Parts: sequence; structure tokens; C-alpha cells
Amino acid sequence: MRAFVTGASGHIGRAVVAELVAAKHQVVGLARSEASADKIRAAGAEVVRGDLDDFAGLIDAATRSDGVIHLGYKHDLAFGGTPGGFLAAAQHDVRVVQAIGEVLVGSSKPFVSTAGTAQLALFGGITRIGTEADVVVSGPRVDGENAVIALAGRGVRSSVIRLPPTVHSSLDHHGFVPMFIAAARKNGFSAYVGDGANVWPAVHTLDAARLYRLALESAPAGTRLHGVADEGVSFRAIAEAIGNGLGVPTKSVSAEEAPSYLGALAHFAQANNPTSSAHTRALLGWEPTHAGLLADLADRHYFA
Repeated sequence: MRAFVTGASGHIGRAVVAELVAAKHQVVGLARSEASADKIRAAGAEVVRGDLDDFAGLIDAATRSDGVIHLGYKHDLAFGGTPGGFLAAAQHDVRVVQAIGEVLVGSSKPFVSTAGTAQLALFGGITRIGTEADVVVSGPRVDGENAVIALAGRGVRSSVIRLPPTVHSSLDHHGFVPMFIAAARKNGFSAYVGDGANVWPAVHTLDAARLYRLALESAPAGTRLHGVADEGVSFRAIAEAIGNGLGVPTKSVSAEEAPSYLGALAHFAQANNPTSSAHTRALLGWEPTHAGLLADLADRHYFA
């Protein structure tokens, strides 16, 4: 299969490209710089130059593909401190998936996009164990997910992989774990909020990459999937692992104090997001095999 991958040079994208190439798929990766292009070529894929603002280029690459995996996202806009940036990035993603989806209508080609399990807690108010059957009506990133799922009714084999807040591995340099590590370095202690009993799901990058391949190859149209290995790790345990890795104390802060120490991360640090992937595993035969989050943090590569 000739697969077009956005975000192909990123943390998860590079692992997805390598997974697809190893499975003998032909891969074309989107690159916005020559440095990104070099990473994609090194993984064995072709390169198309452009970015997420180049709608004509996205449409052309999607048209010439047998399927699309959409991993690209304006993370710098969402988390870079720009006022309104989080919402603006999410709105832009809706336009991207609509543009790609429109050229796939009636083709029965696969379109695998990306969302987050955290949206179940943050925008759906779900605090019990979230499942693939849970649907949130609207919200940042939720609207993009729902737009992709709706394409199933228009002849696209569309699916969405909800990733946990922590997709971890030695490839992860800009995700939530490095961001919390940077905050702990700055503060001189690793913070959790309240009693830290709220939990986050997690998955290893390489396990997530395998799920993207399986979804591209065989996920039924209109499928929501959960790329979750650890169903829920307490945020206090995560903070303690970060503190141990840095050699700094771990400290509880109040919800009122949290923004002073964690900035924009304070809201996410309080999310309670236990999440199941039972349906995904049964549907696609996906079983995570790599280290869990706490074991990966204990491996110390995050603190090198």
C-alpha cells in the first residue's frame, strides 16, 4: 500500500514510518524542512515537501495515495503559550482532516487520524474507565475526531486512534513527560496536584506505531481505537518517578498553586483519565509488548 503520512518526522511519526516500511508498505512522508526530510528518508520513505498549511499539497499527496495516516498537528501553537493557541490548533486540524477526507470520499481507502483519550475526561466529563464506545459531542480535537468518523458514511474506511497523554520512549523529546521534567528542573521539585490520585493512561511509542499500521491495514470504517497499554498510572507515581530521575523531591501543590509551578500544564496534571483498550485489542489483535511508563522512566533515558 502507498501510504501518505503527515507528521512523519515527529516522535510518533518516525516510528510509524519505520513500522510501515518494515511491513513492506510504500510510504510518503510530509516534511516542512530539509532536516525533517532527512529523517523521513533515513527511515526508508519518500518525501513530499510541505506543511499543514499547504492544503493543495496535502490534497495532492492524499489523492495519489492508497491510504492516509494523519499524525501532524500544530503542537507549537497549541502548547507554545500563544493566547487562544490551543483552540486555534484544534480548529486548524478540523480543516486539515476535512480537506484530506474530501478527496478520499467514495474510494474505500483508509484514513487513520489521531485524537486523545484525555478529551474523554476534559471535554466529556468521563471519570470512570473510558472505552472506545464513548463519544464526546464537541470540543478541541473532538471535532476533528468526529469529522473523520463521519467520513465512514461517505465511502472512506476512516478510523481514529485516541492516544493517551503519555506516549513514551527514547524518541519522546517534546511530549508531556519532557514538559513535566522541564517544569521539575525549573521548580527544583516534581509537582503533583492534591493527593495525586488521578490517573493517566500511557503507551510506548513502538506499540502505538504498530497500532497505526494495523488500523491502516484492517480497521473497519468508522472505528474509534484506543492506543493504551497502561490503563491508568497515578499522577503522583509519575511525579515521583520524575523526581527520582532528577534527584529532586516530590511535592504536592494545591489546585490554586498549580498554575504557578506548572503553567498551562496545570489543567492536564489534574485530569483523571483511566482508559481501556479492550475493544481495540480484540478487534485488531493488538497487544502492547514494550515497557510501561514507570519502567520507561526508571530506564533514565528521559534524564540523560
